[in-house]
Amino acid sequence: MRLFKPAVFAACAVPLALLALQFYRFVFLGDQEALGIDPVKTIEDQTGKNTLTLLLVTLSVTPLRRLTGLNRLQSVRRMLGVWTFVYAVVHVAAYLAFDRGCVSFEACQFDVIWTDVSERRFIFAGFTAFVILFALTVTSTGGWVRRLGRNWARLHRLVYVAAIAAIVHFIWIQKSDIREPLVWGAAVAALLGVRAYFALKRRRGRPTGKTSHAVSVDSAGADR
Repeated sequence: MRLFKPAVFAACAVPLALLALQFYRFVFLGDQEALGIDPVKTIEDQTGKNTLTLLLVTLSVTPLRRLTGLNRLQSVRRMLGVWTFVYAVVHVAAYLAFDRGCVSFEACQFDVIWTDVSERRFIFAGFTAFVILFALTVTSTGGWVRRLGRNWARLHRLVYVAAIAAIVHFIWIQKSDIREPLVWGAAVAALLGVRAYFALKRRRGRPTGKTSHAVSVDSAGADR
């Protein structure tokens, strides 16, 4: 278990490191095949799918802990959440830099970007997911857990809204074949089903009347 956290960290970092190597070969070594036929699409696709993968892995931690009894799985949930946001930032940065030429503050055309967000539905869905992930990452520290109290758990349940918005973003960006995003959607539905099962089980097992009880939280905050 001493190697568990470093191994998870390395596994999260590898896709980004490989993409950075591909980018370096394309830009600095002139390898025109490093990023495929459409380099921008390759970068945006890879970072988008990596974000969604890590988001679903993060959502899987609690169900797996409950099903297997491996409580130490919970120790990497915050790390996975932060890595999810890192990939989301790279994904958004790729859109801003390559699609909108926003390589500096002066070069950014914020009115055009806002038009994209407000009028292009797939960008609106992706932006919604990103804003939620940003809020969850900022409030993921122990200090925010103490400040928000029970509201912390309520806020962090929005992670499922972020997952659904990300999948809708994926579906709407596809031109015709939506089978792949539907597979992701089925995975989120399954995770929501497991969550609903344990919530119902907990409610049925809860004693009637007013009973004081402690809510168990890990170092990352309340169970979501």
